[in-house]
Amino acid sequence: MTERRTLYPVIEPYQSGMLDVGDGHTLYWERCGTPGTKPAVFLHGGPGAGISPDHRRQFDPAKYDILLFDQRGAGQSTPHANLEANTTWHLVEDIERLRAMCGIDKWLVFGGSWGSTLSLAYAETHPERVTELVLRGIFLFHQNELDWLYKYGASEVFPEGWDDFLAPVPDSERNDLISAYRELLTSDDQAVRLRAAKAWSTWEGLTVTLLPDLKMLEEFTEDQHAIAIARIENHYMLHKGWLEEGQLLRGASKLRGIPGVVVQGRHDCCTPPRAAWELKQAWPDVDLQIIPDGGHLYTEPGILDGLIRATDRFAAS
Repeated sequence: MTERRTLYPVIEPYQSGMLDVGDGHTLYWERCGTPGTKPAVFLHGGPGAGISPDHRRQFDPAKYDILLFDQRGAGQSTPHANLEANTTWHLVEDIERLRAMCGIDKWLVFGGSWGSTLSLAYAETHPERVTELVLRGIFLFHQNELDWLYKYGASEVFPEGWDDFLAPVPDSERNDLISAYRELLTSDDQAVRLRAAKAWSTWEGLTVTLLPDLKMLEEFTEDQHAIAIARIENHYMLHKGWLEEGQLLRGASKLRGIPGVVVQGRHDCCTPPRAAWELKQAWPDVDLQIIPDGGHLYTEPGILDGLIRATDRFAAS
């Protein structure tokens, strides 16, 4: 059996800063790798999760010039957890602002989970700016995907976690959990907001792991992280990503000719393989890799191996 690839060594940014993108938002960004080599942009998940040092390590730093940034309201971007002027289409244009700031004509776009959604939205809006796509854990904002996470589906796999997720919501409001959580996460009562944020982020933390991971859950439910990911994610779920049903699949014709790799876990309980399979039918150019022992997280051995082999493959193109 071929040995699975692991993260590249620790790398520090060679440049970082804050970019005012208007609407009261300022984004934290950093560039890593080798200036003048193949440009790439990394789009984190959530939405609201932010970037981490290990995200840089999915690229060969000798062959890539990587831009990473915290999306509106996430990570070190300000204002923290803010929902105003924070939509998919604001983020698509933020990516363009960052590309122009870097003086880059085209780049590889890399995104996982929500980052895959944003990558597709960006690539379908600006296909002339995309050389390749590397995606993980496809999420298309279809109603069945929302129902799986917040109505019926994942609830059957994690029944104990589902009961904990229901706990902050009054019985009379459980027919629409996304709307009910919106009320809790925007409450004037800080304690109510924090309890809801921790419950929301704990539920997601359970669905993204193939095996229990207490350390990851602790990080996921840390107060500031939980508030950002719960508020922003719920905001996007409530508005269905500002996407029409099936929009990203219909727009996939614009991706024809763009090489791509999708790394999808067979046992992904957060973003099940159906969406990745449907994307493959709409975008035949993509190399869909369903990892038999994979879940959702990029840190899982099979998922990480596929992602690093993909960035290595495209490094010379």
